[in-house]
Amino acid sequence: MRITKLNDHLFQLTRFGAINAYLVREDDGFTLVDTTLGGAAEGLIIGATKAGGQIKRIALTHGHLDHVGSLDALKDRLGSNVEVSMGELDARILAGEKVVEGRLPGSWPKVKTVPDTRLIGGETIGSLEVVPTPGHSPGHVAFRDTRDGAVIAGDVFTSFGGLAVSNHFCFPFPFAAMATWDKAKDLQSAQAIRALNPSLLVVGHGPATRLPAAAFDAAITRANR
Repeated sequence: MRITKLNDHLFQLTRFGAINAYLVREDDGFTLVDTTLGGAAEGLIIGATKAGGQIKRIALTHGHLDHVGSLDALKDRLGSNVEVSMGELDARILAGEKVVEGRLPGSWPKVKTVPDTRLIGGETIGSLEVVPTPGHSPGHVAFRDTRDGAVIAGDVFTSFGGLAVSNHFCFPFPFAAMATWDKAKDLQSAQAIRALNPSLLVVGHGPATRLPAAAFDAAITRANR
């Protein structure tokens, strides 16, 4: 697992060159955002240690396999004191409820961990403000660091070969579009993130984008076509 320090608060953990999780530094340790695929628990814990702390809480952008795949193993390793948060609708989907009509794209694994908090938007997790961003999945959320304006956007955007909204196929990484549930809502969420004017944008798949205003505008223009 590759560890990249993005700023004093934020570390990117990358598996297989394509799947990201993030460590957000707080006074008591780290908030881990997403867990990548299964088999990553040990690497994520080691990554936090190398970054200078321990994982104290887990926040999930959405419920697809490549974001919650190591959740159960991490919860087993870290114990009941580690609080888990996830968007309400995605938590309900993982619990076996039918919350939307029609087929849900993407891979939805069986997960035994029950989130301690179901997020709807506006909550805070440490220094992170929860931003509702449905579309890629019904309960997708993003996280904005209130200290510096950085946004962890999950799969609303990808950034391989440049920033792209996940509501349409974009090479070299079309997979996020294949897993997107509602393309129109996804575009609306992309526009909502753009309106936050983040200083730094990080995503589930691809490198960080600094001062992303121009990249946002180009990506949203393409997504509107």
